[in-house]
Amino acid sequence: MQQISDTDLILNTDGSIYHLNLLPEDIADTVITVGDPDRVGEVSKHFDTIELKKGKREFITHTGTMGGKRITVLSTGIGTDNIDIVLNELDALVNINFANRTVNEQLRSLNIIRIGTSGAVQANIEVDTLLVSEGAWGLDALMTYYQVELSDQEEVYKTALEHHFSNRYGNHSEDDPYYHFPLKVYFTYGDKGLLVKLADDLPKGFTVTAPGFYAPQGRQVRAKALMGDFLKNLSDFYYEGNITNLEMETAGIYGLSKALGHKAISFNVILANRVTNVFSERPAGIMEQYIADILARIAKGI
Repeated sequence: MQQISDTDLILNTDGSIYHLNLLPEDIADTVITVGDPDRVGEVSKHFDTIELKKGKREFITHTGTMGGKRITVLSTGIGTDNIDIVLNELDALVNINFANRTVNEQLRSLNIIRIGTSGAVQANIEVDTLLVSEGAWGLDALMTYYQVELSDQEEVYKTALEHHFSNRYGNHSEDDPYYHFPLKVYFTYGDKGLLVKLADDLPKGFTVTAPGFYAPQGRQVRAKALMGDFLKNLSDFYYEGNITNLEMETAGIYGLSKALGHKAISFNVILANRVTNVFSERPAGIMEQYIADILARIAKGI
């Protein structure tokens, strides 16, 4: 078997993976990801036991048990550039032999469960609700660097959003900012088995993962956005349903999970409605409520 080089797979002096600072035995088969490092403790406080606490940079990890099941919660930080690090290093921890730097003959598949905040882009989606991503488009470039085999339906959804924007700028002059907008998207479904086990009774939606928080999500503070109607164009898109929400990690988690053979699902706590301009009056309390609910689902369903 071909060895993976020291610069492709970087290990720390204690044998742990470079960024996450974890050893293979440190993680469970079920991994909850959160963006905010402070949220790790808000999840693990519900565990019956905590066997491990480690951290490096924005990557904080707690592993413990709940209802007799071993669970890891890990902070990713914000954005799909961090997801690239986290997903690849989680996969390395379970599927690469660090001693000889070769891929294991038998591969493990992790359950990767995102709990994150999000903004709705349809007026009828209420703030303080919980929405599960059935699938997600990525507006970032992450998955253009990876080989991944999409289903026919994933190809259709990918192309549909690209056509939506190409039609928007294709009939306009070169003075239109959309004319030169190089939108190349990717689309991946979440794991259907986890959707059934953990979220069968919850509202589902289709998510867009943006490569930034301000202009890439249609916000304008002081720096002038190139496309002032970008959010409206996302909201107006329809193909067998509307885009429901915007955030910054889900498509990367779904895309890399598919490429690496893991199962992923993303729970979105809707703290803002971008159409009605309403923001949650109690974001911390709502997040705490849904963390407890999702953990109960995991304890029962996996």
